[in-house]
Amino acid sequence: MAVVSELIKEENGTLSFGNYELDSKTKLDGFDFKGDKYKVKTFKEITKLEKNGSFVYESVPGTAVHGFDASDNTVEFQVEGTEDSQITLELEAGQEYVTVIDGTSAGSVKTNLGGKLNLSVELNPGQVSTIKIEKL
Repeated sequence: MAVVSELIKEENGTLSFGNYELDSKTKLDGFDFKGDKYKVKTFKEITKLEKNGSFVYESVPGTAVHGFDASDNTVEFQVEGTEDSQITLELEAGQEYVTVIDGTSAGSVKTNLGGKLNLSVELNPGQVSTIKIEKL
């Protein structure tokens, strides 16, 4: 896989976004997908996605995300970057979720009152990790 040179695009009914190769912060606002408006900010230090003005995804340092698909109970995507990344997702507040990284369970975690879920992903250049987060 590769970075998303368009910053954000629809790919097989899912979203792909992020370009960790950029040296300066670049953003694209107003991307229409399934009736919602998305905004992406991305560069080598951070990648952030918002939906209708609300937080969805953030990674530090920046990443490229492919096949991002979120439903009421599950979030699935593939992520790549140049080094280990801290990822934050906005989910349902006070709920318990199980996180699976590359087919291995990373355990369950309960979101805080703001609905934030944090996870760390070990990434190396050219490596793609598959993430699945499921509500229990």
